[in-house]
Amino acid sequence: MIESLDHARALDRNDPLARFRDEFWIPRRGDGTDKVYLCGHSLGLQPRRVARAMEAELEAWKTLGVDGHFEAEPPWVTYHETLREPQAALTGARPIEVVAMNSLTVNLHLLMVSFYRPSGARNRIVIERQSFPSDRYAVESQIRMHGLDPAECLVELGPPGGDLLDESVLEDYLAREGERVALVLWPGVQYATGQRFDLRRISQAARGAGARVGFDLAHAVGNVPLSLHDDGADFAAWCTYKYLNSGPGAVAGAFVHERHHGDDAIARLQGWWGADPATRFMMGPGFTPAPGADAWQLSNPPVLALAPVRVSLDIFGAAGMERLRGKSVAMTNALATFVAEQLGDVLAVVTPTDPERRGCQLSLRVREGRATGRALFERLGALGIVADWREPDLLRFAPVPLYNRFEDIFRLCEALEHWAAGR
Repeated sequence: MIESLDHARALDRNDPLARFRDEFWIPRRGDGTDKVYLCGHSLGLQPRRVARAMEAELEAWKTLGVDGHFEAEPPWVTYHETLREPQAALTGARPIEVVAMNSLTVNLHLLMVSFYRPSGARNRIVIERQSFPSDRYAVESQIRMHGLDPAECLVELGPPGGDLLDESVLEDYLAREGERVALVLWPGVQYATGQRFDLRRISQAARGAGARVGFDLAHAVGNVPLSLHDDGADFAAWCTYKYLNSGPGAVAGAFVHERHHGDDAIARLQGWWGADPATRFMMGPGFTPAPGADAWQLSNPPVLALAPVRVSLDIFGAAGMERLRGKSVAMTNALATFVAEQLGDVLAVVTPTDPERRGCQLSLRVREGRATGRALFERLGALGIVADWREPDLLRFAPVPLYNRFEDIFRLCEALEHWAAGR
């Protein structure tokens, strides 16, 4: 727990990641002081270098025109390739297994075209009951596209009680019904509760039942360590505008395990940019897939939209996931301990208490109910503390180690304490 403002500032002075805060634009209050921005789980802050990176591409377009495809630095025609290594490092993948393209839900659809292939009685997709709505919409529509009924083929698993869902619920279901499951689609970190799932355990259970397995890593990438290749997922997808700080609606990422590369039995939607670069510009009618995850691309990379992603991944590479994770655990521990020890009678921490079972995000519930919780959220906003509200009754806070300080945690705790005392 952070004992005082002086204690918080001492922690910040000794923080080896402190300098990275200066890499970002911090929103300001009306008086010109920094807001306490704890909403990186929803939209990450803008890196200061983004404007220069985008201006460089605009300048290349202005001065080179079409020649920018081969003469810009880096060349536009291979721009997405510059993101392979840093994306692979963040996701625990091999570079050939990842690609930057599209948006998250588009990528989920493209990957389900390949990996949801219902056959006979094996036609179900298993998701968690509190999945992000877009995931559920995508899954339901994929089932309908195969002429099947979501009422029969969409399985939603939830906790037997409370908010948190143990992996054993999925394991038990697969042990009973696995021969009827075609795909398991699961989050890396649950968006509402902040619960982190054991992806290797889920992969083993799904594949042991003969099902494909994919992960939505929207709240996991850039937040917690990942090891997609070794964990054995068939596919994964993620956005880059949350912890990866690449801007609203930024280009997303996708992973396809190496064991599926070059498999002629894999169905996929095809587009020009998914073709082998060695033959792409020959303009022939036959489709030869590009090596690796690049084969799932449809169109050429949006260079102006990829520039912020490239900047952010450079920052992550300099900071290092191990150091980021260490600071993340320290900050969430400080906040969770304060709430439990000082405000436990009025606030409940919904997110798991074990740091290994969570990332940056802590979700809190006001014990008096939704109306009081919503009023607290609005009060914090008026104080310049930026969090978010998720219906029906959750306040979500994410101390992001790249730009949040221990002083931010202290300021939040101070505001919560004053609110509790004045009730």
